[in-house]
Amino acid sequence: MCNCSCTGEPALSEKDRRLVELLNKYRTVPGVLIPVLQEAQEIYGYLPAEVLQKVARELQIPLAKVYGVVTFYSQFHLKPRGRNIIRVCLGTACHVRGGDKIFAALQKELAVDDGETTTDLRFTLESVACIGACGLAPVIMINHDTHGRLTPEKLTGILAKYE
Repeated sequence: MCNCSCTGEPALSEKDRRLVELLNKYRTVPGVLIPVLQEAQEIYGYLPAEVLQKVARELQIPLAKVYGVVTFYSQFHLKPRGRNIIRVCLGTACHVRGGDKIFAALQKELAVDDGETTTDLRFTLESVACIGACGLAPVIMINHDTHGRLTPEKLTGILAKYE
């Protein structure tokens, strides 16, 4: 049943409405697949299969090509991600100073593996090659916040600051 007092069609969600606007804006512009995917991911937080199908259809690009681009670039995500992204540096300086212990402690505390998201969608855990804060090793970033000179014991208090 319609919840929009219009033609009997179901009302679009805010996200779906924004996607329609995005696709209308770029429908006739050549070479816009990556920017459209970036904006679509910004709208949804990830790229659900239905969104990829709609992008392919509206931009008249084969779905296989859309999936090829999404799976090639690490910036794109096919599964929901947490509200807080934890990046654990495993570069040389961090590794030497216990980055692997920090990563293992986070995996245990959050009950996830590398690249996974907690069931409550609070955190996504990722290992990275370098954060660029070697003087603070071992280091993690949560969203845009850098936390350095870590020990496994400090992690619970840090995580508590992020809802």
